[in-house]
Amino acid sequence: AEEGHAEKSQDAAVCSGNTEIKSRAVVKYSAAPPPTSYALLQEKTDLKLPPANWLRENPQLGSAGTTVLGSSSKSKPFSSFGMAYDFIDCIGDDVDVVSDSENIKKLLKIPYSKSHVSMAVHRVGRTLLLDELDIQELFMRSSQTGDWTWLKEFYQRLIDQKWQRKKKSKEHWYQKAILSKFLYYSINGDGAAEPVSDNLNEGEEENRAAEFSSSWPTAFTSTSSDTEESDAPKQGLRNDFVRNIMWTFEDIHMLVGSNMPIFGGGRYPAVSLRLRDNNKPINILTGIDYWLDNLMCNVPELVMCFHVNGIVQKYEMIKTEDIPHLENSTFSTRVVKDIAQNILSFLKSNCTKEGHTYWLFKASGSDIVKLYDLTTLCEEAEEEKCQNPFTLPVAVLLYKVASNLMLKARQNQKHYGTIRTLLLNCVKLLDQERHPQIIASAHYMLSELFQLDEPPQEDGGESLRAGGSEDSYSDEDGEEEGEAELTEDSDENSSYSSCSRSQDDSKAVAVIRSVGELSVPEKYKSTHQIRPSGPFPVSQNKEERCRHVLSYVLKGIKAVDGSIKKESDLPAADPNTPIPLKYEDRSAAGACAAETGISLLLERGQSADQKHPTRSGMIPGSWQHRMKLQLFLKASKAYYVLSDAATNLLKYGRALRYIKLSLQSYDAYCSVSGTLHPQVLQFHSQCLSLCGDIQLMLAQNANNRAAYQEEYSYQTKEDQDILHSLHRESSCQAFNMATDLAMDPEYQLFVSSKCYEAAYELLVSEALTDHDSDQLAPVLKRLGNIRNEMGVFYMNQAAAMQTEKEVKKSVSVVEQEMWKKSFAFFEKGMKDFEAIRDRTNTALLLCNTGRLMRICAQAHCAVSADQSRGEFSPEEALYYNKAIDYYLRAIKALTSRDSHPAVWDSVNWELSTTYFTLATLLQDYAPLSRKAQEQIEREVTEAMMKSLRYCDLQTESARQPLYQYRAATIHHRLASMYHSCFRNQVGDEHLRKQHRSQAELHYSKAVCLFLSLKDAPCELLRTLLERVAFAEFTMAGQSSSAAKLKSLTGAMEIMTETRFAFQMIHKELLEEQLEVTDSIDVTSGPSSGLNLQEVMKLIGVFEPSFSFLLLQLIKLMTTMKRKPSNKDEELLKTFKNVYSKLLRAEKTAPLLSRVSLYIELLQQLTPQTESDDRGAHS
Repeated sequence: AEEGHAEKSQDAAVCSGNTEIKSRAVVKYSAAPPPTSYALLQEKTDLKLPPANWLRENPQLGSAGTTVLGSSSKSKPFSSFGMAYDFIDCIGDDVDVVSDSENIKKLLKIPYSKSHVSMAVHRVGRTLLLDELDIQELFMRSSQTGDWTWLKEFYQRLIDQKWQRKKKSKEHWYQKAILSKFLYYSINGDGAAEPVSDNLNEGEEENRAAEFSSSWPTAFTSTSSDTEESDAPKQGLRNDFVRNIMWTFEDIHMLVGSNMPIFGGGRYPAVSLRLRDNNKPINILTGIDYWLDNLMCNVPELVMCFHVNGIVQKYEMIKTEDIPHLENSTFSTRVVKDIAQNILSFLKSNCTKEGHTYWLFKASGSDIVKLYDLTTLCEEAEEEKCQNPFTLPVAVLLYKVASNLMLKARQNQKHYGTIRTLLLNCVKLLDQERHPQIIASAHYMLSELFQLDEPPQEDGGESLRAGGSEDSYSDEDGEEEGEAELTEDSDENSSYSSCSRSQDDSKAVAVIRSVGELSVPEKYKSTHQIRPSGPFPVSQNKEERCRHVLSYVLKGIKAVDGSIKKESDLPAADPNTPIPLKYEDRSAAGACAAETGISLLLERGQSADQKHPTRSGMIPGSWQHRMKLQLFLKASKAYYVLSDAATNLLKYGRALRYIKLSLQSYDAYCSVSGTLHPQVLQFHSQCLSLCGDIQLMLAQNANNRAAYQEEYSYQTKEDQDILHSLHRESSCQAFNMATDLAMDPEYQLFVSSKCYEAAYELLVSEALTDHDSDQLAPVLKRLGNIRNEMGVFYMNQAAAMQTEKEVKKSVSVVEQEMWKKSFAFFEKGMKDFEAIRDRTNTALLLCNTGRLMRICAQAHCAVSADQSRGEFSPEEALYYNKAIDYYLRAIKALTSRDSHPAVWDSVNWELSTTYFTLATLLQDYAPLSRKAQEQIEREVTEAMMKSLRYCDLQTESARQPLYQYRAATIHHRLASMYHSCFRNQVGDEHLRKQHRSQAELHYSKAVCLFLSLKDAPCELLRTLLERVAFAEFTMAGQSSSAAKLKSLTGAMEIMTETRFAFQMIHKELLEEQLEVTDSIDVTSGPSSGLNLQEVMKLIGVFEPSFSFLLLQLIKLMTTMKRKPSNKDEELLKTFKNVYSKLLRAEKTAPLLSRVSLYIELLQQLTPQTESDDRGAHS
């Protein structure tokens, strides 16, 4: 038929007495041209004579004219499926009923008619498909093919023992013929007819008509399994109607097919033509027929032509809304509406199982309507599934509705529950041997329902749980328990005594006891015996979703594998069936695909186009081939997600097992695929990258190795089955190296870096040049990271070698090898990070390279003959300066602290430390054999000052106290250095003055910093004692007693500051004592960091120094020439008092009491003013 015309819609409200019936028809498709006026036949035209154009194809009449003689063409058993395939969008949800208009008329006439009704009912979602089930024809076929014999027996046993084929009467064929001729006569225009008196004899006409009546599509049951699924349903399932109409009758939505010829002319744009025998009055059945036909086709007027014995008498025009009031055929439209609603509710409540074929049957002359479930009866008959010719069309329809919904579901996940139910029911109907393709596709679609990439949206969660609508249908779960309730209608039982039930009722799913009930408004309500479908199992848990996907993938693969014929059971060669190759022996294949190193990671990226069958015998391009590609890729993605989830849970053994399965699935995909799509290559790169991550984590967590080993070796039955299926196509060994669980961290790091390199190579390969990948930066970052890890690994090994050396000897070759490896990795890593402009990580790598240089410097330290530390060597200096260069580059890379405070602080600290170490080594092991003292002092000062410059004393951080301690130490060391220069310097007075003032300055800064630290009493004490000694040394050069007294008083003031140090020491000693007495568990030992040895040593210096000072002061003050003032007298008295106490002190007294005594004595010496602001210091 030519293109369908645009949809037309028009609301028709039909009045019936005072009630109004709502009816609306929209033509969805029409093969007929716009209606042309009908030809008004002359009175006395003889309709028995055939017109010239009789039975020629005519668009105006469509199939009504040619297929069968007469307008009501015989229904085809699958006509509703043809419509459903064409309007798949409406099926399952919007539409209640899909059927031929003849079937709908027949149903609505049940209470008025004696004739038999036999229809097949199928449920798809909320939609019911109705088709005529012509028992007579069915049984004629069954005697030829052996199909349906069980139904024939059942029918004969329970319904009609003496079944015979009833022949149509001559009268029947005569009526049909004159109606057909009448319609041809009525055509106007090109095809118009002249009567021709070529008298066909009647027998011939009869045969001609009979030819058309056998309409059952014999081809249907024998579809070969190789046909594409799109072709399968087409055999005998064409949508042959002249027009398809969406008809809304009250609240019932129906998709109907109609072949009624529509003409123009009359008072309205469209009329329907009817031929009536003048001698037979019109009856109610005909009236309902005419009325419904016009409503369905939206035709406002009916034209009746009356004839007597085939001779035209007159025409009469009747408006559609007047049809129910015609004489002899009055009927209530409201009752028809109630019948429609009752029948629909009855069917909807009882035809609950999707995929089952129900049979609605009313015997001729009977009042009882019964509904049987043929699928269940067939199963009881223990014959094969294929015995029900409806199975395949139903399954295909379920599949089509699901795939159509799938397209919509991309935007809206609320359809997922419905799709799942449709597909599960579809798969249940089909036989894997015969329809592997639909089964495989359905399982692939089921796997597609579980989103792997993105988590389910929060709001979407709710709509997904509400499986289907109130009318949704049962899922495979819970069907069994439901059987019992469905077999009988409980409220019916009460009103009929059981004895009245005939024996076959037990087989019926439901029974309408009397057709009269159908006219009672709302007698049957759509009861909710239809259980809601199991809600779609949306798990928030990724692992569960992947498991669902994999179970469907496995079923899909099995269906495909089952359809690839083994050579042994091939039929005689069929030119259309390629001959598969025998499946090669796997062990041999394994040997060929022996490990060839890392190059394989990449080779899989570019396989050549395939022309030959794959390993299992699939032909490239066949549906099996396409399906397997999709399934293997799906499996690979599911395993990837599982691996990713395991990685997030820190289960690295499990993660490695899953990424191995993912890469094995990918390997099989490559074996089957000719060319690899860019998206697939990008996904592969992601897999390799994840594999790299996992190997890196395994290397870093070597202590958990036993647990990882256990996770790695565990495997589920499903995973084994999938792997077995993959082995049919590939040895799956290409990625063994990357996915083996090694025991050696160095090897794991190496594998990890190779995975990242392969991932990077893929992303920059030709295949992906035009694709901007957002994966490139992360892969480069990972590459930089793994290279840093490897650099650090070798650097730590080198450092370990150094500490293990008992005897310091020259640098070993192995050590140098380690340095070289480490350095090369750091260099490569820096390039990776620079490529993505990652300044922070570049700085970190520069910082690590600096650390490597310091390790090299430590290895080069000179050793003198007696194993003590020799002079600071030029190699050491060289490496320390290189380290400093790297640290400065790192600071330059970061540009400012804001860019990354933590890294900035770390680099700053390392830089300060390196300068400090350099200066300390220069100072303590001065290379005097190579350099002059002054030069060394200059270098030390310069390095110390630079170290000081990087001591960040302002920023509050965990390192602040460390910086303070270091700054104090630097000032102390510088002061000591200037002190010693001042002592050793002879001659240049100007230089001595400089040294003296520098020493003073640094001592005072050191004291301030040590005081503020509160936890370095020994360092504070040492600095103060050195400072006292410096003052004493200064005094030694003075002659006048006044100057001497001034210097001594200054020295004594410094000495009194040591009380702060002693207070700290005293506090720590007390705490230690308390801890020892408190703690029963003495093993923990003293927690304080007080070095008692050091304290004793310092006290050994303090006591004589203190007593010497006191003695000198007492001597000087007593020998003074001038008269002492009262203040001096007081002071002298105090000095003497303190001195005597110091001399009388017990040398063997415990440390704590000695320290207490010093504090007491020093306290006495503290001038009153100072003791007031003591709080400021302590």
